[in-house]
Amino acid sequence: MNMAFENIPLNKNDENHRFELQVDGHTAFIDYGERNGKAWLIHTESPPELAGRGVATALIAKTLTWLKDNSYTLIPLCPLVVAFIKRHPDWLTIVDEAYRKPFEH
Repeated sequence: MNMAFENIPLNKNDENHRFELQVDGHTAFIDYGERNGKAWLIHTESPPELAGRGVATALIAKTLTWLKDNSYTLIPLCPLVVAFIKRHPDWLTIVDEAYRKPFEH
C-alpha cells in the first residue's frame, strides 16, 4: 500500500453499505453486503481526481484488513478485489472456500 494513505482511516458506512476512504476531499468506496459473518465486496470506485495514485489499492487493502480483523469471510465479487487478491494471495485465507476457484492456477 502507498504509505501516503497509511494514516487515512477507513470508514465503514453502514447506512450506504460502503467502505470509504477520504482523500483530498474526494471519496473512494467499495460497495458491500454482509450477513452471518460473511461480507461480499461488490464494486470499487475511485473518483477520476484520484486516478493513478493508488487510492483504490489502498482502499482494498484497508477493507480486507478490516474484514480479517473482524473475523469476516470474504465473497469477492468486484473484479478489482479479485485482481488484488490474485496479486496478494495471502488474502486467500479470508476468502470463502466456495469462491476460491478463480484463484486456482
